[in-house]
Amino acid sequence: MIPDNFLGIPSPHCDYENASVVIVPVPFEQTSSWLQGSVNGPGAIIKASRNIELYDIEQNREPYLCGIFTGSSIIADDAPGMIEQVYSAVSRIIDDGKIAVTLGGEHTVSVGAAKAYSEKFPGIGILHFDAHSDMREEYDDTPYSHASALARIKDFNPCIVSVGVRSMDISELPNIKRENYFFGHEIHLNDLWMEKCLEKLPQEVYITLDLDVLDPSIMPSTGTPEPGGMGWYQILRFLSLVSKNRQIKGFDIVELCPADNKAPDFLAAKLIYKMIGMIL
Repeated sequence: MIPDNFLGIPSPHCDYENASVVIVPVPFEQTSSWLQGSVNGPGAIIKASRNIELYDIEQNREPYLCGIFTGSSIIADDAPGMIEQVYSAVSRIIDDGKIAVTLGGEHTVSVGAAKAYSEKFPGIGILHFDAHSDMREEYDDTPYSHASALARIKDFNPCIVSVGVRSMDISELPNIKRENYFFGHEIHLNDLWMEKCLEKLPQEVYITLDLDVLDPSIMPSTGTPEPGGMGWYQILRFLSLVSKNRQIKGFDIVELCPADNKAPDFLAAKLIYKMIGMIL
């Protein structure tokens, strides 16, 4: 019987004491503004991950051998409570010398994880992949909306570099640092932007990745899909560049809304596995 964890890997590689990486599922969704379902994202990713071949052709190794532990889901009634729980859980993981990989849920899930990393690693930068800037001070009468996730992260860490944004409200303009934005229409034709983006990042980096940064032709299962997104190999090339030139300390993947088509679930799971391999 396949173990009920990320990748379906057996002991000792799935045991906490042997793990270099800890998966933190956070099935939280309260502020989705269009398509619903991100609450089911973490479970769908973990389920799909059990079908991944553990040998990575491009990396020529089996990243799971570093040890990957899958934690229990964090359940909360409201956004502030969820953020605090994620912050506490991720802080403990960092203190144990492990890498936290947080799975949302809506993008608000990222706030607690980014806060933990920002406190544990002063000077760390936030590399933000997203179709949206998520810099509204509030949306639908709450400052904890998914549309405000990066505004809340900016409250404690102003070093944010955003990639792939192609939709935003005019009210967000005062909140963004234009030279740190690599908009979708600026990056789709070539990879010349990658080195410029890398220069904006400090040595230590935390990544928050909303899956709608990817083009809906390969990632339709998001709450707010936007045309013109990144392709599979483009985002892998950039992530590889970052991993070789900076220290990626942790990351989160959010906003998968599972549907009948399971390919996006598998894509999300494989992207996580690729990123773990790059980091380690």
